[in-house]
Amino acid sequence: MKFTCTRENLEYSLSLVSSLASKHTNLPILNNVLIKATESGIEVSATNLEIAVKTQLRAKVESVGSFTVPAKTLTDYIRLLTNEQVEINQKDNELLVSCGNSSTKIKGSSDEDYPILPEVEEVNSYVLQVEEFRNAISKVIIAVAKNEIRPELSGIYFSFLSEKYNGLVLAATDSYRLSEAKITIKQGEEKNINCIVPAHVAYEITRLLQTAKSHGGEDIVRVWISENQIAIRYDNFEMTSRLIEGKYPDYTQIIPASFKTTAIFPLDIMINKIKAASLFTSTGINAVSFDLNVSEKNIGVSSSSTQAGEHTSEIEVEITGEENSILLNHSYVLDGLSHMESDNIEFGVNSADAPCIFRPQGKDNYLYIVMPIRQ
Repeated sequence: MKFTCTRENLEYSLSLVSSLASKHTNLPILNNVLIKATESGIEVSATNLEIAVKTQLRAKVESVGSFTVPAKTLTDYIRLLTNEQVEINQKDNELLVSCGNSSTKIKGSSDEDYPILPEVEEVNSYVLQVEEFRNAISKVIIAVAKNEIRPELSGIYFSFLSEKYNGLVLAATDSYRLSEAKITIKQGEEKNINCIVPAHVAYEITRLLQTAKSHGGEDIVRVWISENQIAIRYDNFEMTSRLIEGKYPDYTQIIPASFKTTAIFPLDIMINKIKAASLFTSTGINAVSFDLNVSEKNIGVSSSSTQAGEHTSEIEVEITGEENSILLNHSYVLDGLSHMESDNIEFGVNSADAPCIFRPQGKDNYLYIVMPIRQ
């Protein structure tokens, strides 16, 4: 195997795949990236047996072949090169890397023991706007359950073209809060296709899309959903991954249809008030009280701790309904508010014992529900 390419293109391809090649004690070859040279070009790929990423590298191929080399060593070395032209040549169990007046030999392994990477199952195809898709994942992944006691809650629920919404709905809940985002589908016809995508896979999707978009990627991404696989093709890479088996709970049952008290507050001021109150909460409980005062047209934000002291502040708001108050985990509230793309936020409350809702004013593409702390 022998080929020549630009340092920038090689570094970019390695940045897409190399994070998957993590330390794997049982299968050391998974620490490697697979480089495959064919007459049509170079394919660089990596897998951790759950996720696989392949990327196409533009290069001048002199001889075909395939070989695997340690991902971290190759990636770190290529980043240090200063000349633009890189020549790669495989001889026996070494990869010779020449660039300008420097050359190095990196020990590698035959590709015989490298796992066969899954092919994209091109069924149930959808085209999405890449930034909308990436943002929607970022908004909902904050509410994914951190443990796998209930495996289905450790992922993000994807629902394509359902009866309730003619687009893509993403949702996640850990039983303490719920996050739901909606985006339009540019292309795709298969209705009522649902799946659960593991959280670490969703993180990898956002990383790949961000890396490729910043490298000049186009505006649309293609997604396929089969019985047990999600596949994504964007720019010059494709990613495949397993899905979580099981049925996602009907989370829509806990979304309140109406509220006894509704307030509109300025986002930046409320975040500041909550952060101030958070300094005076008991560790682990994180309880901040929100008192909705209809007569005085404000929300009182207060907290107290036997160790730290106490804090009270007020924020002027537009408010309708009845007097109300609710005790919430400030960490959960700040997680949701930090993903609101609006200057003003709608805050709906029914009682101290019922879930409350936060959503951007005048928008129905994102909602965030927090369960109260029972006093």
